[in-house]
Amino acid sequence: MDANKTVHSPDARQGHPISPAAWEQKEMRAVLAAREISGVYRLLRREGVSQRQIAAMTGQSQSEVSEILKGRQVMAYDVLARIADGLGVPRGYMGLAYDEATAISVVGAVDEQQAEEDESVKRRKFLAHAAQVTMGAAVFGPTSEAWASSPARTPAPGRIGMTDVRLVEAATRALRALDYQYGGGFCRDAVVAQLSWGQQMLESSAVDVVKSRLFVALADLHSLAGWTSFDTGLVDSARGHFANALDLAKQGENHPLVANVLYRMGRVYLHENAPNDALKLFQLGQIAAQEAGSELAVSILCANEAWAYALMGNAEQAMKLLGRSKSEFDRADHDNVETWAKFFNETDVHAMIGTVHTVLAQKVDVAHTKYAIPALSRAIGAYGDDMARSRTFNLSALATNHLLEGDIDHGAKVGRAALDAADGLRSHRIKDRMKPLKEEADRRRNNVDARDLAERINAFYAA
Repeated sequence: MDANKTVHSPDARQGHPISPAAWEQKEMRAVLAAREISGVYRLLRREGVSQRQIAAMTGQSQSEVSEILKGRQVMAYDVLARIADGLGVPRGYMGLAYDEATAISVVGAVDEQQAEEDESVKRRKFLAHAAQVTMGAAVFGPTSEAWASSPARTPAPGRIGMTDVRLVEAATRALRALDYQYGGGFCRDAVVAQLSWGQQMLESSAVDVVKSRLFVALADLHSLAGWTSFDTGLVDSARGHFANALDLAKQGENHPLVANVLYRMGRVYLHENAPNDALKLFQLGQIAAQEAGSELAVSILCANEAWAYALMGNAEQAMKLLGRSKSEFDRADHDNVETWAKFFNETDVHAMIGTVHTVLAQKVDVAHTKYAIPALSRAIGAYGDDMARSRTFNLSALATNHLLEGDIDHGAKVGRAALDAADGLRSHRIKDRMKPLKEEADRRRNNVDARDLAERINAFYAA
């Protein structure tokens, strides 16, 4: 690089010492693609950018910059993103952004391919694929075709090691935390872009143990992409990512992750009001969980089977499966929990109990509110800011129960709290989960509190 023309170019952004042209140099593009921040800093130093300037742009201390120059690795997604933004690096060069090519190849191709298919056909195809992955045979129909085209990729390293895989895992953890706290709409673009970086490593050489762990890491990342797509209302994209996650988890021989992916796709179908199809996926997931000997995974699947049975009005089966979910949870090894299943703790058990009883209170017998209200209240009290979306869901369900019981004043108060909690979250599912509350408030419009709540919900929907 030429210091006068590249780094300190008059074309550089006003007040910024690094020209955009700096990032186009071959050597720089190589270290950016590998996320070798020490290499990036060394190239900048070579061209006259001081440690003080790097520190000021990236929000780091000079001692941190010095440590990175000496070889300290940077793996945390949020730190990598802050460095890219501070220096003016296009995020796509580091696999951290959602660029047009990625949008077309990863999302657009799936949506365009499946847009004209009937939803029931799509569900049947996914069930066939899930059964084939889980059981090795197509149980519900013919095998499915490819789910998505290969994304546009930055140059891949010729050989990868465990450190490269840990980068994918670290980014997935950070992005999952953002999803829990703010909703899928806040981070989905970054998740999908992360896949464009991660997928390319499948073509790199590596020892078997690294390859196996890479399959699992990318399966988990696809699962997160599916979940955030679902949370933003993109069901077709979610289905494609979950299908890819199943394939990779199977290649990595990770049965608990297979079970988790099936649980998540089943949840999509619950929200699509297809409890029969959801139940089939949950049952397949339970097979994988039992093969893995994971009591926690079995507990998650049983709780969601109970939800499906509740939506079908089958209180007996719902109660039976809730009981099994609790007993499996009590037996589980909570000290060794996979990252994708950590959310399912004692708080979430109470949330699921409250959710199932809420559905039964609406569909079978209003007396179920006496079980739903204490369970939901306990979950709401235990959720922290890091689980803001789940807390919002449970506040909405709690308000619904109070309206069903006839405690309209308190129900409206809790409903308003749910709407306040939803403010700032970017989750399409919040509107879906508030439909029961909206229905109950609309039924009681002769009451001023219920009418006010119904109007506030309508305003929330419109916004």
